[in-house]
Amino acid sequence: MPRFDLPLDELRRFRPPVLEPVDFDRFWADTLAESRAMASAPLIERVPSQLTTVEVYDVTFSGFAGDQIRAWYLRPAGVEGDLPAVIEYNGYGGGRGLPHERMAWAAAGYAYFFMDTRGQGSVWGTGGSTPDPHGSGAAAPGFMTRGIEDPSSYYYRRVFTDAVLLVDAARSLDGVDETRIAVTGASQGGGIALAVGGLVGGLVGVMPDVPFLCHFERAVGMTAVFPYQEVAQYLAVHRDDIEQAFRTLSYFDGVNFAKRATAPALFSAGGMDQVCPPSTVFAAANHWAADAEVVFYEFNEHEGGQGMQWERQSAWLSRRQRAV
Repeated sequence: MPRFDLPLDELRRFRPPVLEPVDFDRFWADTLAESRAMASAPLIERVPSQLTTVEVYDVTFSGFAGDQIRAWYLRPAGVEGDLPAVIEYNGYGGGRGLPHERMAWAAAGYAYFFMDTRGQGSVWGTGGSTPDPHGSGAAAPGFMTRGIEDPSSYYYRRVFTDAVLLVDAARSLDGVDETRIAVTGASQGGGIALAVGGLVGGLVGVMPDVPFLCHFERAVGMTAVFPYQEVAQYLAVHRDDIEQAFRTLSYFDGVNFAKRATAPALFSAGGMDQVCPPSTVFAAANHWAADAEVVFYEFNEHEGGQGMQWERQSAWLSRRQRAV
């Protein structure tokens, strides 16, 4: 795949204005308050497993509108006391899968949570367990345009609320140090982590890996690759709805969450990534209101750094944990 975006020196300076609704903060404050008022205590069940070095728990917690959301919770076996925690969000179309597929953070000594993304889990991987009980109007195939006619009905309003309330749930559990929680994820998961970073205070770090859901005004139309192409596909049919669609998306843009961040961040971007073009990642990173670093993989596409990036994240987070 040839280079198609800005050169690196321009990317590091790329700080574009994006559409930001005047009621952005009120919208999210009201959304979270409504769902928190409906939340119940998380349910945790120990899961029999062939894994001997980690303990595996199935967690059900209250998400958007009190909907029951599933997550895996892994922690090092036999370790007592409160541990620092990492919460991870998944890529587009995948479910939480099976516990043994997500061992690294628990093996590194963290309490580790992996959230099931509502309604997803049937495109790749080993499946999901959480339905999305809320419908929407006309939409293109996929999740990007579900409910796009209004911010209150948009799919990612529910997902981002689930993600924030998982932080609430983790903080409530014995065995988790509520003052040392970091969030991470790749692609869609990175976009979700960005949102959490802008909506939740007191995090020790945010680690968006090749994040999706950033600078919609640039991404939609810049790349012909899905999932952003779902929005272009929708607007090719709903020709009179362009302004409203981008207004809705502005409530969910990673750049607007970045402006409200309070924790340091470690981003990554792929120089040849057409799924999440590097300029859209740098748009969020360069607006990040706290310290931010971008690891740039010049000749990589959407896979980014993969295992190499995890090693960077682990070392970075270890330093952050010691500084708390």
